[in-house]
Amino acid sequence: MKCPYCGFEENRVIDSRASKDGQSVRRRRECLQCKKRFTTYEYVEKTPLLVIKRDGRREPYTREKLIEGIRTACRKRPVSNEIVNRIIEDVERKLFSKESDEVESKFIGETVMEHLKEVDEISYVRFASVYRQFKDMNEFIEELNSLLKKGEKNGGKGNKRKRIKDDCKGKS
Repeated sequence: MKCPYCGFEENRVIDSRASKDGQSVRRRRECLQCKKRFTTYEYVEKTPLLVIKRDGRREPYTREKLIEGIRTACRKRPVSNEIVNRIIEDVERKLFSKESDEVESKFIGETVMEHLKEVDEISYVRFASVYRQFKDMNEFIEELNSLLKKGEKNGGKGNKRKRIKDDCKGKS
C-alpha cells in the first residue's frame, strides 16, 4: 500500500475495525517514511456487476461514480461524510443483494434519491435534476412543488416553506 503523501510503500497498521454493516474493514495506517497517517478500506471482491444504462448499454458498476454523484449533490450542504458513506453502503448492499449480476441505472438513481430526500432536500433536488434530466425550468418547479406538498401534508418543514413563500409573494 503506497503512502498517499510520499509514495513510500511500507507502512504499519495502527488500528483495524469492521464497518457497521460488516462488509468492509477500515484500517488506520502510518507511513514508515514520512510518519503521516491515512485510512484505507478493504472490501470483499464481489462478482462484477453490470449497470444497464437508459440507452441499453451495459457498463461495469464503479463505486467511484456513485461516490462522485452523491458528493456533487451534497457539496456545500450540511451533509457529513459519514452520512454520505452510509448512503453508499446502503445502496451497494441493495445492489449486491440482488440475485442478478445486472442492475438498471434507474434502480441506483431512485435508491440514492430516496436517501437524499430524507437527508437533505437541496441535495435531493440537485441529484434529481441531473438524474431525471430536467429539460426545462417547469420540470424543476414541478419537482420542488411536489416536495413542498409532501412537507405540508406531514405538517413539517413544508408549512414553514409555504409561509416563507407566501411572505415573499406579499412583498413583491
